[in-house]
Amino acid sequence: MTSTSVAIDDESTSTSAAGPSSSTGQPRKRSARPLTVSNLRMRARAAAEQDGEPTRVIINVEEENVAEQDEPSTSAEVIEVPLEPNEEQTVEETPMTVPNGKPETNGLPAGAPAVLPPTSAASKFSLMTKLLRRKNRVHNTESTEQSEFMQKYGVGNGTGPQEAAAPDNEAIQGPRWKRYRHTYKTFTVDPASDRYYYWNVVVSVAFVYNLVFVIARQEMPVVKPYADMGWSEHVITRGLWFTADVLMDLIYLLDIFVRTRTGYLDQGLVVRDVDKIKKIYFASTQWKMDLASIVPLDYIIGWPWPISWFRALPIIRVNRLLRVSRAKDCMERTETRSSMPNAFRVLVVVWYIVIIIHWNACFYFWISETIGLGSDMWVYGHLNKQSLPDDVPDTLVRRYIYSFYWSTLILTTIGEVPSPVQNIEFVFVTLDLMCGVLIFATIVGNVGSMISNMSAARTEFQNKMDGIKQYMELRKVSKQLEIRVIKWFDYLWANKQSLSDQQVLKVLPDKLQAEIAMQVHFETLRKVRIFQDCEAGLLAELVLKLQLQVFSPGDYICRKGDIGREMYIVKRGRLQVVADDGLQIFATLSEGSVFGELSILNIAGSKNGNRRTANVRSVGYTDLFVLNKNDLWNALREYPDARKLLLAKGRDILKKDNLLIENAPEEQQSVEEVAEQLNASVKILQHRMARLIGEHSSTETKLMKRIEILEKQLARYKGLARRQKSIHGVSLDGSDAFDRSRSGPRLRHQKTHDGGAPSRHQDETEKLLTSETSDV
Repeated sequence: MTSTSVAIDDESTSTSAAGPSSSTGQPRKRSARPLTVSNLRMRARAAAEQDGEPTRVIINVEEENVAEQDEPSTSAEVIEVPLEPNEEQTVEETPMTVPNGKPETNGLPAGAPAVLPPTSAASKFSLMTKLLRRKNRVHNTESTEQSEFMQKYGVGNGTGPQEAAAPDNEAIQGPRWKRYRHTYKTFTVDPASDRYYYWNVVVSVAFVYNLVFVIARQEMPVVKPYADMGWSEHVITRGLWFTADVLMDLIYLLDIFVRTRTGYLDQGLVVRDVDKIKKIYFASTQWKMDLASIVPLDYIIGWPWPISWFRALPIIRVNRLLRVSRAKDCMERTETRSSMPNAFRVLVVVWYIVIIIHWNACFYFWISETIGLGSDMWVYGHLNKQSLPDDVPDTLVRRYIYSFYWSTLILTTIGEVPSPVQNIEFVFVTLDLMCGVLIFATIVGNVGSMISNMSAARTEFQNKMDGIKQYMELRKVSKQLEIRVIKWFDYLWANKQSLSDQQVLKVLPDKLQAEIAMQVHFETLRKVRIFQDCEAGLLAELVLKLQLQVFSPGDYICRKGDIGREMYIVKRGRLQVVADDGLQIFATLSEGSVFGELSILNIAGSKNGNRRTANVRSVGYTDLFVLNKNDLWNALREYPDARKLLLAKGRDILKKDNLLIENAPEEQQSVEEVAEQLNASVKILQHRMARLIGEHSSTETKLMKRIEILEKQLARYKGLARRQKSIHGVSLDGSDAFDRSRSGPRLRHQKTHDGGAPSRHQDETEKLLTSETSDV
């Protein structure tokens, strides 16, 4: 099947066939005509007639002239449209405007392929759908390049824990109801996904509803008695609360289903097998808590009775509070996701306090109602002028506000409330005061620690600056230099920059450190031309070695003639390349500029050697990424291929600038290699020498111990010789005894031959002497 491709620009048109090639092999130019759909179709059909009858037409709109090619470009999506052989050319002309000299068709961006609409209704509808889908697609070149770059170096490919394959999870072919049933059976939720977190938020809202209104509706009736309102008002009010209760209970029921479909981690993998998930969940304590939280006691007890029963016993919904684990999980996940965790912790503490005050206020009103409203000065009522003055109506809002106010004063140990009168009032106030002390201590402790954590970075920064100030004062540093140092610290703090990124990231593993560094320094590394084709491992190591340095206004980063030991990448600010006098400015370096990369490569044959060739001065405060020469070469020792590539690139750059001596590289390079080999040999010899010294020391120690053992054995032998002398009256010295010990068997033989049997002591002595001699 052949195809015809037509490329349109703002001045000329060229056509090419992807099947049989053109006879001339050159793009055919046509005179500029109004860009309409009809003209495009006519040009495509003309090209098809010259190159043969095609079965499809592909039209690409480009900003530049496109020469004849064998295949359509793969950089953009190509839509193929069948070309009907008998299709009429009476197509309504739709002008295609070309703003600013850039072609655009039917609202499509320049550079996007366009398709000739056929006349059939079905084809037009299909084509329109594809055009609208492409028109809504956003082409982000920068993000595409970034993803390609990150994918090249293997960074950012992690998508969290991998999923353990669930059995029977293949696509089902057949009726729609079978697919729905299969989806229901295999549906699972990732516990680390956003959907699971948002569902946690929904369940937490239902829990908070029950936490607030269960006690409020029981102790402080939120509706008027049935006798004080009409039937319609009664039904509407009760119906609203009943509807809210049912809705929250449905959320609880659905949450149980979600828990039976929530995957869990097993050996680092997310298990999505529904049967295993259910087995684990139903065997857990959480299942029992969830089941107890949805027992419909309010419906069971209230069903045979009138609807007013729901107002009488809302406290029986207290089992709904057993779903507290969802709220705790939601708060923990929110704290983890929040960019201001300390502020969120403060809000959580405040929320706890408000809930405690709310429940205590409801209990206060319940006790007041039990004793009798207005029966004494302590309870709520007209006798308590603080709670209900004569000119203030007794409403629900007034009851709750005063109860909340009274509870706040008691629990915060402020007091200033009417004194209790009855025993139950004394007991309640005493318990409240005890709880208030605990709450006050909790507030002071938690809020104090949170504020300390929030200002920990500032405190550490301030301590370092104070240490520098004390040092400068002790060493009598000039006032001008001291002001510069203080301004440098102020700049760091104003721009939220850390003094050491390594100290912040050292708790992370090397892989995550490399990924974070790659994300942070991505745009910076792209601008270094010698690192464009480096190995992924080398680039990951170099990223971790980049150091951020901040230079003050007027600081010289390097001077002409200095030995280059670092390369610099401008992150923020401006630098000037100036003459020796500092007055003449040759160039200005801005964000993304790189300099000094050739001086750290030790390129043999460079006319400048490793010395700087210019003076670079900071205009204002400038942030530079610095790569040390030793760090680079330490990394290159493990990547010989990358080392050769970098040196080749450096030589090409120097050769292009006529700064390379052609015949010097090999000779100088061999000297460097010999030096490296000698250095390695010296290290090996040092290692061997250290090992020999250690072995010699060990042998000497063993020899000394052996000598000590021999001396002890010799002393023992002398004692035995003296003993033998005292028994037999034989005068033996050490040397004679030693000679006799060697001829022990012979001596015994002689004595036996003389007719006397050797004594028992003599045999033992000879045996002992023989054994001692053999040891020696």
